[in-house]
Amino acid sequence: MNVLYCLRRAKQFHGSSIASYREHGSTTQPAQALTWNEFYDRVYRAAAYLRDLGIRKGDRVAVWMLNSHEYLELYYATALAGIVIVPLNTRWHESDVDFTLKDSDAAALIVDDRFAPSVANLALAPRVIYAGQGACPGGMIPYSYSESHQVNQDTFEEPDEQDLVGLFYTSGTTGGPKGVMLTHRNLWSNLLYSMLVNLRKGVWLHSAPMFHLADLTSIYTITASGGTHCFLPTFDPEECMRLIERYRVTDTVLVPTMLNMVIHSPSFGKYDLSSLIAFLYGASPMPTPLINAAMSKLPTTQFRQGYGMTEASPLLTLLEFEDHSSDAVTSAGKPVFGTEVRVVDDFDRDVPVGQSGEIIARGANIMKGYWKRPEITAEVLRGGWLHTGDMGRFDQNGFLYILDRKKDMIKPGGENVYTPEVESMVAAHPAVLEVAVIGVADEKWGEAIRAVVARRPGAELSETELIVWCRERMTHFKCPSSVVFVDTLPKGGTGKIQKAVLRDQYGQPDRSTSA
Repeated sequence: MNVLYCLRRAKQFHGSSIASYREHGSTTQPAQALTWNEFYDRVYRAAAYLRDLGIRKGDRVAVWMLNSHEYLELYYATALAGIVIVPLNTRWHESDVDFTLKDSDAAALIVDDRFAPSVANLALAPRVIYAGQGACPGGMIPYSYSESHQVNQDTFEEPDEQDLVGLFYTSGTTGGPKGVMLTHRNLWSNLLYSMLVNLRKGVWLHSAPMFHLADLTSIYTITASGGTHCFLPTFDPEECMRLIERYRVTDTVLVPTMLNMVIHSPSFGKYDLSSLIAFLYGASPMPTPLINAAMSKLPTTQFRQGYGMTEASPLLTLLEFEDHSSDAVTSAGKPVFGTEVRVVDDFDRDVPVGQSGEIIARGANIMKGYWKRPEITAEVLRGGWLHTGDMGRFDQNGFLYILDRKKDMIKPGGENVYTPEVESMVAAHPAVLEVAVIGVADEKWGEAIRAVVARRPGAELSETELIVWCRERMTHFKCPSSVVFVDTLPKGGTGKIQKAVLRDQYGQPDRSTSA
């Protein structure tokens, strides 16, 4: 099987249902509602058009766009034509885009209105296809549809399950991003795991960026179920709530920072969010005070947490809604059906229940490897298991607890301190809006804990007050010994806090603690 099954099923069983609301780039012009029959037709013609441009099976095509109907269309059109899609992080600097275009040897770059002006800043761009709302800029090719082909399933060769669907580049790695190779088999397996959890025909809001695996699963599950896609081009909490009300959205995914912005927005309560059935969250640790506040403010909404990573297509574990009312609410749930997850020591031996170690996994959803990185692929996939680099532990009931990234764990005086635990405590302070915890060198203890904090608007909080507050509530060696106050924390394309940036800026022992 392959991901095109989703498209065929949507047409066969839900052809007259609304597939997508295509925005026109104007708030005064209503969105165009496209049925699955119409969407199917557009995908086939778009695939034929890409082939007419001379882009062949196996060629890579990079997409540098905000969330949109066209982005959804391109995921299916490239898969249909056998073209490998290369989604680009919308927060990348042009140098990262240059690296990725060269590394993937992209045959074309597709841009929208937001990124068309940035093409001039690229060192060596391939042919550029414009998929925006305005007039096509000079030197670019307009995204169009071929009228020269009949739309039918025999136009294109059926892909093999081991064919690549896309290269999904991880960011912030040494020597430039790494392209994760995901096949039809990988994504099809992840689709099945996800559909076992939710078979509902819902209305999905693409609020997380569509280049990221946090959102990618919905591209297939919502299509396969005959649901409806809506699009939030860039995240804004009020616009997110407005679209939920407008389209009666039933499901969406938000990373913790996005959820935090929604429930603490001054506009919260202004919009009708009663259509929401389920919120999926993940991509970074969820502070306990935040999930408790969210469940309190959205009492009729079911919350589910997904833990995974790009290399796993992405889902590894899921914390179900019913488990949010138990002690397991601080866990990442249990491994999804079809995926094996273990916690091991440095020699890949299983550690006892309750003890910490590295999380490793295997299953049909695990990546084919890193593009042109055979040595790193062999190391990460050694023994047939994906070595995640995450530290965790299982409890006696089979719930997996994510403790930290190996590289983020702090060891003051030789004690292991997992930053999400500290962050959850700091986040519970009523004056704290956001927090990230990093390690800094310390002559006496080897490492010390530093909290980088953004205060709530109008709130007053000093370094001493916060440290004392933490020490009254948790073991002293786990408490921050210094605090840096900032206006906002740096975030990547998904809204995940960028700790590497914080370490660069505030990781020196003599760094000033005021802002």
